[in-house]
Amino acid sequence: MTLHLAAERDLIASDIAAYLERQKSKELLRFITCGSVDDGKSTLIGRLLYETRQIFDDQMAALEADSRKVGTQGQKIDFALLVDGLSAEREQGITIDVAYRFFATDKRKFIVADTPGHEQYTRNMVTGASTADLALLLVDARKGVLEQTRRHSILANLVGIRRLVLAVTKMDLVDYDRDLFDAIVADYRAFAEKIGIAEWIAIPVSGLGGDNVAAPGSAMAWYSGPTLLEHLETVPIDSAADEVKPFRMPVQWVNRPDQNFRGFAGQVASGRIAPGDAIRILPSGRMTKLARVVTMDGDLQEAVAGQSVTLTLADEVDCSRGDVIAAAKDPPHAADQFEATIVWMADEPLTPGRGYWLKLGTQTATATVAHPKHQLNVNTLEELAAKTLELNAIGVAEVTTDRALVFEPYRDDHGGAPNRALGGFILIDKLSNATVAAGMLHFALRRAENVHWQALDVGRETHARLKGQRPAVLWFTGLSGAGKSTIANLVEKKLAALGRHTFLLDGDNIRHGLNKDLGFTETDRIENIRRVGEVAKLMSDAGLIVLTAFISPFRAEREMVRHMVPDGEFFEIFVDTPLGEAERRDVKGLYAKARAGELPNFTGIDSPYEAPEDPELRIDTTQLSAEQAAEKIVETLLARG
Repeated sequence: MTLHLAAERDLIASDIAAYLERQKSKELLRFITCGSVDDGKSTLIGRLLYETRQIFDDQMAALEADSRKVGTQGQKIDFALLVDGLSAEREQGITIDVAYRFFATDKRKFIVADTPGHEQYTRNMVTGASTADLALLLVDARKGVLEQTRRHSILANLVGIRRLVLAVTKMDLVDYDRDLFDAIVADYRAFAEKIGIAEWIAIPVSGLGGDNVAAPGSAMAWYSGPTLLEHLETVPIDSAADEVKPFRMPVQWVNRPDQNFRGFAGQVASGRIAPGDAIRILPSGRMTKLARVVTMDGDLQEAVAGQSVTLTLADEVDCSRGDVIAAAKDPPHAADQFEATIVWMADEPLTPGRGYWLKLGTQTATATVAHPKHQLNVNTLEELAAKTLELNAIGVAEVTTDRALVFEPYRDDHGGAPNRALGGFILIDKLSNATVAAGMLHFALRRAENVHWQALDVGRETHARLKGQRPAVLWFTGLSGAGKSTIANLVEKKLAALGRHTFLLDGDNIRHGLNKDLGFTETDRIENIRRVGEVAKLMSDAGLIVLTAFISPFRAEREMVRHMVPDGEFFEIFVDTPLGEAERRDVKGLYAKARAGELPNFTGIDSPYEAPEDPELRIDTTQLSAEQAAEKIVETLLARG
């Protein structure tokens, strides 16, 4: 008995190992379902899972019981319940979040992303599409092609999905009408031609009844094409084309377990490479050769697109997270100004000129977005003028980063798979850390390639040494009427008496000249601070102690200026005066006008002030006089050298 059980266990283990090996060797197709609200996406995915035998007996029993409770499909199985896992989804009967499901057939493995159809959750659709090879676009046969159908088609095309299936669902509810199907296909064909979708197929299906999902439907004998599952099993996969592209691997991590090993870990984005091949480290441009390709299972003869590996190099060259290891003969480019398509995904609109974190592969930089060149109307495909981008808007704008990024255009000029690793990026709000946009790089702007930094023999160190002081930027911030200019003026007088070389940039004075073209909208205020920051940086390069007195209401812009100057040379001085006290002083009468509605966008009244969270100095003007405050600031500066 014991021998029999042992043999049986060995046989089961052998079968499992063989099964896993077969699964490992199969191709993987990633696809998304998208379309409008209540077009049957979850039901169709549930039916695919059922037809490919991915549902366990206990799941099936629970599904049948839940279907009877919900009662939406009578006594039939409600396959949508397999996918709609959130309680809010079941209550409303719609998909809210992206749900990923795995299933397999004898021919191929699949990962499907069930994405929301509601316009409010378009951002989730973009998330699901970002890794997909194919889009399964559903159209309710009763409703035809809708605005969200067009929106999702445009987004799928933008993110580089080259193959699309138009699944006309709920054919059972229109009596399997062929003329209605043909009309929907003709309508969509005209739209697909406009936006450049060439590879697509239309399939009439019924998710509830299973017609043309895994087997042909007898009620639609007029349809002679493949079933949905047959098409998914045979459609070419774009990711295989990555192997023929030049080698690129963004470095995710420097792997150094001990003093004898130093490798660079990451996922190969494209191409292949073998030990001995010449490589280039970007953006530095340093060249060396590949020594080893290391994995958890040992060394490999080569690294191929899609593999996660650790590379060791023949020479000790500088390389860290964010760098890109590339083929020496065909490296990507680096630039700091780009044109890009941007899909805005935040409730708060885009603020041109504001600094956002931009993540491109493993690279992170501060980026600003200019006013959009245009916004796309998803219904007419018109390019509309736009000052900003609202939630779910799609537009084209110029993006500037604070350092050069290694990149490739997102769309391949020859129609190949998109360059997602080095062409697709996200924007992140610096304060909330929320992802606010996804973008696709078009090209670097020519001026970024033609304008180079001119090396000068007399630098900021020489300027500082000649003046006998350490440069600094003293950034006074606070509400209007807080006393910024008064205190800054006293500080400058005291520093001048000590023989220090200074210059005071006052908010009102700057708006008489350099920034007289700017108003007081949020966008103009951001540009106002950006310009002042650049001037303050140049003056500190000249060795000066620069004092600035500006409301500068937004933390993100104050942080932007902080990063313009060397560490330790930016002093944020918060002149902390309560709003009531500032209004009481109101020497310029501005608060009275703002309260009367005569000064829109006035800070503290109808425009926010974001107080510093960790300033170098906080001056409480209810406790200190202007003279005392100035004395305290100078003492702090002298103590810090």
